[in-house]
Amino acid sequence: PEGRELLQRLVAHADGVYTNLRGDLPAKLGLDYAALGSANPRIVCCTLSGFGRTGPRAGEPGYDFILQAYAGFMSVTGEPDGPPTRAGVSVVDFAGGMLSALALMVGLHRARETGAGCDLDVSLFDAALSMLNYLAVWTLNRDWRPVRLPDGAHQSLVPSQRFPTRDGWIVVMCMKEKFWERLVECLELGALGADPRFRSFADRLAHRDVLVALLARTFRDRTTAEWLARLRGRVPVAPVYSVEEALADEQAAAREMVVDVAHPLFGNVREVGCPIKMSGVAPRYRPAAPLGSDTGALLAEIGVLPADFERLRACGVV
Repeated sequence: PEGRELLQRLVAHADGVYTNLRGDLPAKLGLDYAALGSANPRIVCCTLSGFGRTGPRAGEPGYDFILQAYAGFMSVTGEPDGPPTRAGVSVVDFAGGMLSALALMVGLHRARETGAGCDLDVSLFDAALSMLNYLAVWTLNRDWRPVRLPDGAHQSLVPSQRFPTRDGWIVVMCMKEKFWERLVECLELGALGADPRFRSFADRLAHRDVLVALLARTFRDRTTAEWLARLRGRVPVAPVYSVEEALADEQAAAREMVVDVAHPLFGNVREVGCPIKMSGVAPRYRPAAPLGSDTGALLAEIGVLPADFERLRACGVV
């Protein structure tokens, strides 16, 4: 009871409440607008769950790997003759986090405009399905099913895939006709540009296997560095980096995406920098506060005295 009373007092001075629980728990724990709106009609209650607050799986836990499987991601990832494969990073977790942050901003803006708070229900399942994008639209509206293609190739745009070089791998993406024209020029394969089998996107798709074999043979003739020197700035191209190589890339340094942070326990810690650049504002990097270190100060803002705080902590309320 004391914990719930403290929550109500905190909510009265807050703009938002954010939870990351199973979809059935916010209502059971009194962490939704129905339970908190009386303390603050403007409060915005955002919950990020695995499957959302409605539907037959609302009470199930959900994690990135689970959702990659449910949303069909794994069915289109990997080589055709290999097993379904998860993405190497937690893309669904990250997308769900960003969408819930955006939802919270939208809810806060609405509350300031109208004076009315609300519930915001964001799920990893919905986030993953939305990321299917054109794969979903084509599946729903055409006699078409996405498949795993060799070398991570794009479903319809050719050539847009990885190729082996003499010493590694390279990714080329001809997303526009001008990039295809530049590619055959840089590869010194002008005859391909004039070949009616490869004249348009539709032609290249129809003759994908023949074209890819010709290009792959050429890409093997030079090193990755040599191809980058020829293609960069003319055709969308990238080396296939390791994580270590990605963090050491000159673009990462130019964008200040690797930063040093002084930590009281671990000394200097190198971390990934802020991906949002705002003119006139420099990011402030500092260690996260230890768990519970701000609780006393936060409760003091709503009138909880130090002696009461110590009692509440001793009782396990906070």
